[in-house]
Amino acid sequence: MIRTAKTENGWVKGIEAADPRITAFKGVPFAAPPVGENRWRAPQPCADWEGVREAYRFAPIAVQDTPGLGDDIYCREWHVDPEIDMGEDCLYLNIWTGAKVDTERRPVLVWFYGGALQWGYPAEMEFDGERLARRGVVVVTVNYRINVFGFLAHKDLTEAQPEGPANFGSLDQQAGIRWVVRNIAAFGGDPGNITIAGQSAGGGSVLSQMAAPSHGGLFQKAMIMSAMSRNPYGPGGIGTPAPLEQAEEMGRIFLEDYLGVKTIEEARGIDAFTLRAKYAEYARSNPRMLTVEDHVFCVGDPMKLFLEGKCADVTVMAGNTADEFHAFFQAGSPEELQEKAKESLGAYAEEFLACPEALETDGKGHYAEISTVEPTVKTLFLGKKKLGSEKNCYYYRFDADIPGWDHPGTFHSVDLWFFFETLAKCWRPFVGRHYDLARQMCNYWANFIKTGDPNGCDGDGTSMPEWRPYTAETPWEMVFTANGPAGGPEKENALRSLAMKMIRERFQA
Repeated sequence: MIRTAKTENGWVKGIEAADPRITAFKGVPFAAPPVGENRWRAPQPCADWEGVREAYRFAPIAVQDTPGLGDDIYCREWHVDPEIDMGEDCLYLNIWTGAKVDTERRPVLVWFYGGALQWGYPAEMEFDGERLARRGVVVVTVNYRINVFGFLAHKDLTEAQPEGPANFGSLDQQAGIRWVVRNIAAFGGDPGNITIAGQSAGGGSVLSQMAAPSHGGLFQKAMIMSAMSRNPYGPGGIGTPAPLEQAEEMGRIFLEDYLGVKTIEEARGIDAFTLRAKYAEYARSNPRMLTVEDHVFCVGDPMKLFLEGKCADVTVMAGNTADEFHAFFQAGSPEELQEKAKESLGAYAEEFLACPEALETDGKGHYAEISTVEPTVKTLFLGKKKLGSEKNCYYYRFDADIPGWDHPGTFHSVDLWFFFETLAKCWRPFVGRHYDLARQMCNYWANFIKTGDPNGCDGDGTSMPEWRPYTAETPWEMVFTANGPAGGPEKENALRSLAMKMIRERFQA
């Protein structure tokens, strides 16, 4: 087993995972600490070290609100430890490998966690890379700066460092990928076979990396989970970057009205946890700091760039859970629905009201309910193929039963337990069929990471249900159900087809 490895900055020593055939290297630095003068700067090169550095424990998580203090579903699910180490010195990554020698060239997964670019960390229980590593994948999870530390913009920054004025968290992610390209061979990985993946804001981060002019062929495949979302009924969705000037004004307000300073130099002298407290105060009445269209790393809406063929042309897997990010019309009656549709949909109203699904209601006045992710993903996939891309696109939907006293449905992020096959860490009373589904989902994912094709055999040698690419000719989808994976052509749905048309035309406007 590879227990020690030589990186560009020095030797690291890992520790055996629960399965001793797997070595975990935790807390490996990939950039200099982003503190002092490095706060709100692009990540700087890591310093060398002497001897062998022990890589046994996760490094501190990025500064954020203390996890595990609430009773919401995510505090119950995985943000369970209020005592977890946290600090501004956070640019570290973690590696799981089953390679025995450094010449094996195993496929590599680089994972970005979600959390709205405000919260989250690689040490979350569901992100344990051991099960994928047992399938021959080298797993890398990357920490990156978030919230005010990762996404502040300010005119001082734009003027002083035009080569990297904003999006420091995104630049951390890219630095992590570049570190993997340079160093992963020492861990038995193949720097020419990298899949970048993430969920929610992590999936949005994957899109951002794909759309960055500097992506430079760093990766060959991408997985975008629960992140491609636009509201077909009107403005809304996730992932639209803020204009630089608007973000700079947000930064000015934060510095002057909440920190009581006027310059970035002064703000760099303020303690990190004071900044955290002031940002929490700021966020109660101001927009949170997110991706910025800085004209350097981010040059536009990544989803629009995807549709226009201006993203990295790589094989993509994307999808959603059945119960997340739904849009609907709130109406007391079908007559009220008609009025609202005519007011808000304009030329689409007549076609909308002709959809049988538009009049369906859940009894609470929610009419025409539809996932915002599914039609967005499918619209972008078809657009990519229409431009002549030869790269396949695979769509999935997670629609299994999730047990527990809270009856949560397929809530946002629950599929992470399954793709990473980490159900045993969860408090929920999962039973055999859940473990079977998780095993197969992890199989599909490992196959995709290896070859760009998710198909293959289960552990007993039997073929898993076929998963074809999503195309106009064969609109195939993989649905992960309580009874296992079910692949096949999508069912006809007039409302979804109209939603795809409206989303496409909004992108093209």
